[in-house]
Amino acid sequence: MSSLSQEIQGFSAARLRKQSTRVTTVTGERFVETRRGDRFHAEREGDAACGFVQDSSLDLQVGIIRPFLLLCALCVTHVLNVAYGVENVFPDLFTYKTVTVLDLPETDITSYFPECFQFINEASQQGGVVLVHCNAGVSRSTSVVIGFLMSQEKMSFDEAFSAVKTARPYIQPNPGFMSQCPVLSVQMFPRRLDHCIHQISHSAG
Repeated sequence: MSSLSQEIQGFSAARLRKQSTRVTTVTGERFVETRRGDRFHAEREGDAACGFVQDSSLDLQVGIIRPFLLLCALCVTHVLNVAYGVENVFPDLFTYKTVTVLDLPETDITSYFPECFQFINEASQQGGVVLVHCNAGVSRSTSVVIGFLMSQEKMSFDEAFSAVKTARPYIQPNPGFMSQCPVLSVQMFPRRLDHCIHQISHSAG
């Protein structure tokens, strides 16, 4: 069991394979997101394609960001946009915070957590309701919410992941994000990990 602890604590993003992400905006523009050294690069890909069809189902997809009446029905007052290339549709009607995050395994999403959490906390203190969205509502936005529950609600990674997945079954943070969040949990709750290892070792004995 100690090897599991060492593996988690010794996680390095440098070991992750390089990935590229293709993004199609609502207007049909296509971009390829890649990382070059310490910087992220977005390159326009060919001619514009057909924009995606808006989805009116009740979830965190970009398709439901646009309908004003739905946002009002959910009492949304603040919107945290962690997508790439998705504009804020109602800047005069809602309080927006844009944090551009690339959906790449090597992206250090935890580095964006402080400003995201600050925005959510400030909205909560004002009695507001925050909608967190990205391009598809499966990786970046869900990772931010999972991180928030861990940091602010003191949940373990498993507890936070389960809570978000119960609310939205289709979540699927990319492998890099899935590795980073448990590491954050270990950093915040080292005693909890030691306790779990002790319990497992004791049971095995």
